[in-house]
Amino acid sequence: MTRPTPQGRSNQKQRTRKDLLDAAARLLREGRRPSLDDVAEAALVSRATAYRYFASIEALLLEASVHVSAPDAGVLDAASPTDPVDRLTAVDGAFEVMIRDNEAPLRLMLARILERSVRTDVPTDLPARQNRRAPLIEAALEPARRSLAPETYDKLVAALSIVIGTESFIVTRDVLRLSDADAAEVRRWAIAALVEAARRS
Repeated sequence: MTRPTPQGRSNQKQRTRKDLLDAAARLLREGRRPSLDDVAEAALVSRATAYRYFASIEALLLEASVHVSAPDAGVLDAASPTDPVDRLTAVDGAFEVMIRDNEAPLRLMLARILERSVRTDVPTDLPARQNRRAPLIEAALEPARRSLAPETYDKLVAALSIVIGTESFIVTRDVLRLSDADAAEVRRWAIAALVEAARRS
C-alpha cells in the first residue's frame, strides 16, 4: 500500500476543512442554526474531527458566512483568455468586492485565527484557514504556466498570494491609510511587476 505523502496529507486536511465549511454553509442556507455535531454529520466526518478543525460552532459559522461569498473561477469569464495580468486583475477585483462586503466578519475571523495560533492546546498540524486565493491565482496564470519554469511559477503564485487577499486589504487601509482606489492601483502595479519579473527570470 502506498503511504500518503506529507503534501497529500496536507491536501486531505484542506479538503476536510472545506467539507466542514461547505456543510455548514449548506445548513445555513436551509435556514438552520446547526450545532458542530450537525455539521460533522452533514460533512460525513466524526464529531472529534470537527472539533479538531474548529474550536466552536461560532468560529465555524463565522467562517462559513464568508466562505459562501468567496469568488470562484467564473470571475475569469470576462477576462482576457491569454493575458495573465488582466486575468489576475479580475481575481483581485473579485476579492476586493468580497472583502469590502464582508469586512466585519473577515476581521473577526482573522482575530479568532490569530488568537488560536498562540494557544498551546490546539493542534498545529491542521490548516489554520482555508486557502481560497491560490486556486484562483493558479487559474488566472494557466495560460502563462508553460512559459514559466516550475520553481518560478511556484514563487509567483506565492508572491501573488501576498498581494491579493484580506491581509493586503487590511495593510493598505489600516497601516498605509490608502483610499480604496489608491490601494487597488498599488495592488495592480504589484501584480504587473511580479508577472514581469517572473517572465524575465
